[in-house]
Amino acid sequence: MTGLLRKREYLRATEPRTSYDVIVIGGGGHGLATAYYLASRHGITNVGVFERSYIGAGATGRNTTVLRANYKMPESVAFFKQSFDLYMGLSNELDYNLLVSRRGLFWLAHSENTLRLQRERALLNQAFGIDTVFIDPDEVRRLCPQIDLSAGGKGHPIVGASYHAPGSVIRHDAVVWGYAAAAQRLGVHVHEGAEVTGITVKGGRAVGIETSAGPIAAGTVVSATAGYSSAVAALAGVRLPITSHPLQAFVTEPYRPILDRIVASADMLVYISQTSRGEILVGAEIERYNTYSTRSTFSFLAECASRAIDLLPFTARLRILRQWTGVCDMSPDYSPLMGPTEVEGFLVTAGWGTWGFKAIPAGGVGMAELVATGKAPEKIAPFRIDRFRDDRAIPDRSSAGTH
Repeated sequence: MTGLLRKREYLRATEPRTSYDVIVIGGGGHGLATAYYLASRHGITNVGVFERSYIGAGATGRNTTVLRANYKMPESVAFFKQSFDLYMGLSNELDYNLLVSRRGLFWLAHSENTLRLQRERALLNQAFGIDTVFIDPDEVRRLCPQIDLSAGGKGHPIVGASYHAPGSVIRHDAVVWGYAAAAQRLGVHVHEGAEVTGITVKGGRAVGIETSAGPIAAGTVVSATAGYSSAVAALAGVRLPITSHPLQAFVTEPYRPILDRIVASADMLVYISQTSRGEILVGAEIERYNTYSTRSTFSFLAECASRAIDLLPFTARLRILRQWTGVCDMSPDYSPLMGPTEVEGFLVTAGWGTWGFKAIPAGGVGMAELVATGKAPEKIAPFRIDRFRDDRAIPDRSSAGTH
């Protein structure tokens, strides 16, 4: 099916209304999921999603599609377990094949400190009913014979790992189209190429937006714009504790099916999987500089390829096919920001950093319930934006194996 025919079938163009009960800024996974759950779970269908480009053009379409629930802080573990469980039933709910593939995920340890962290991760996950176990190097080799336990013989051999058996991959564009199509069937309007240029605030309350097509009134405005959250929030006069960083990845030419696991190293700052098309996909940590640019760099490619070869020597024979860059919104404690702001009627879901894709279903469910009821549900309440004022940070940096 061509892209044009696909759009005609799954995403109908509509003229924006003059007002919506809820306006969602951002047509990525979080924005579309919030709109879908508003309609499906709360009967709020007068919802407009405004995306300045095409749906999934931002972080949702520029990630590495890994699903997991093996986080490190109790609040994060509970939240991402909910999200993972929702993902496992999402194809049926949306009536759209999301191409989920269970792989099993390693987090390798090359030092005593990381070894301790992986043992702690496994025990905490088990306490929440999540299938994560600690394994020794021999078990690593048994489960993934392609791994070089010496890690290239450069003085950082693999000394153990946590293994998250449910770890999976999924098609990111299918997630976007599935949510968009299901939301539209329920009456939600999805507007592509509709940039939000302003947020109208009167008497301390957000009452609408300014767009390239003119002003539109709203009962509630939700920002779900990932790396651009700070810029969008500033339109409402809100300052968020977020910095934006680039995150890069690359894929090789297709190769025969050989890697049926997801391999991540917290010490070497790299993660590797094989796509359904046979490409070897490799990602690393965020770049330390701040930018909104999505331009890729050769220095990343060289360093990341070297780490991949150290762990999986067979990748040395493969040619690089393409690389890409997304923009991550990093909060001070590496945990998300979800909820109301000081501007009444203006809510944000932001600060997702490098794991926003994994959070899409639970994030959408939580934000939809907050909008519909005015009360933050239990799973997202700890991630309120003003938690830093009350010294209630959720320091979850170690949940990202590449930070």
